[in-house]
Amino acid sequence: MKERVQEVLDKIRPALQADGGDVELVDVKGGVVKVRLVGACAGCPMSQLTLSNGVERVLKQEIPEVERVEPV
Repeated sequence: MKERVQEVLDKIRPALQADGGDVELVDVKGGVVKVRLVGACAGCPMSQLTLSNGVERVLKQEIPEVERVEPV
């Protein structure tokens, strides 16, 4: 499943990089995906919104086994 999550993150990455940010996959345990927002995303006040409405939504849509995404 980790490989599938990484493939989806690679699809999302260009949108984040366009704003000076990025996302790194830290771990996948069960249905929980742990990611680290880096670059401009790391200190952005909108990062939680990006995580829930962007990253988590797309991951759940592409991989139904994903239950939630947590920042680390």
